[in-house]
Amino acid sequence: MPKRSKTSTRPPLRLTDSEIAPPREVAEQPVQTSEAADNARAAISVSRRRRMLGFALAVGALATCILLSFTIGSQQLSIEQIVAALQGADSEAWTIIRDLRGPRTALGILVGAALGIAGALMQAFTRNPLADPGILGVNAGAAFAVAAGAAAFGITTLSGTIWFALLGAVATTFAVWAIGASGRRGVDPLRITLAGVAIGAFLSGITSGITLLLPEVFDRMRGWNAGSIASTPSAQIGWVLPFLLVGFVLAFAVARPLNAVALGDDLAVSLGSRIVRTRVLAIIAATLLCAAATAVAGPIGFVGLMVPHAVRWFTGPDQRWIFAGSLIAAPVLVLASDIVGRVVLRSGELPVGIVTAFVGAPVLIMLVRRRGASAL
Repeated sequence: MPKRSKTSTRPPLRLTDSEIAPPREVAEQPVQTSEAADNARAAISVSRRRRMLGFALAVGALATCILLSFTIGSQQLSIEQIVAALQGADSEAWTIIRDLRGPRTALGILVGAALGIAGALMQAFTRNPLADPGILGVNAGAAFAVAAGAAAFGITTLSGTIWFALLGAVATTFAVWAIGASGRRGVDPLRITLAGVAIGAFLSGITSGITLLLPEVFDRMRGWNAGSIASTPSAQIGWVLPFLLVGFVLAFAVARPLNAVALGDDLAVSLGSRIVRTRVLAIIAATLLCAAATAVAGPIGFVGLMVPHAVRWFTGPDQRWIFAGSLIAAPVLVLASDIVGRVVLRSGELPVGIVTAFVGAPVLIMLVRRRGASAL
């Protein structure tokens, strides 16, 4: 009789709760992901609120400066007089606004916006936080060309000096860029800054020599070379409007590609950005804006240096918002400097270029001493 096989008497296999439940890291992963998403949304909300608050303050400051620019001067005008002049009830106040303070205020807005966006452009495509139309020698090149045109051809009207200023700005920009981009490392922000300072000092010395050797040229350029928006007729502002409009359109057209350029050339190429095309358009836009602003108001320094850094505090690194903020904030600086220049001297007025230099020099020293100033 065959033997029966013995069946297993071991108890059935039972899994403990710890073995059934997923690991704690896996279980908590959706919670952590949700928390990270909430934190990201909160950061975006905070940045949007800060951006909206910054733009609101900038618009309010610009409106205040425009109002003060109409009221403050050798003859004070009240708000009631301004309203009456706009309604045609006060002919004297209307003459002051139409012929003097209106064109002066409009020119301050245009020049400030041009210099502010030009500075933001230069800082973006060179990746240099110290880039500025004055520091890179663009203003000096335009001033030298205007002085040479006045000395050689006797050209002093804005319709003629605009072309000389444009030629000088273009030549200086490409010279500084060629020196800064030479070498194996490509574009070097430090080399660009040093080249701009050196070329600007050289051209400024030649300009000073021309004005000293030719007294008639010195008389023509004395007020212009200090940087002033006080004595430009409204009819001459139309000469620079086409250059400014083209410069503004090109600047905002390359704002998005410049965000990729800020990440570095290799990464920008991998993202599909056309680096050479973007930089060429940025150079053209910055040159047009600098040349037009310098031709109509003279060399005004430090506006393009200070304003983009101040705007980044509430816009962040996006070049589109930086350009928009500079378009509003830079005229505030120019108009405020012009208003201060009207009241700081009892016997006359201080040119706006001197006031911006007093404010800009400490800002430049602060940026040079700051450790993180090299990162844009």
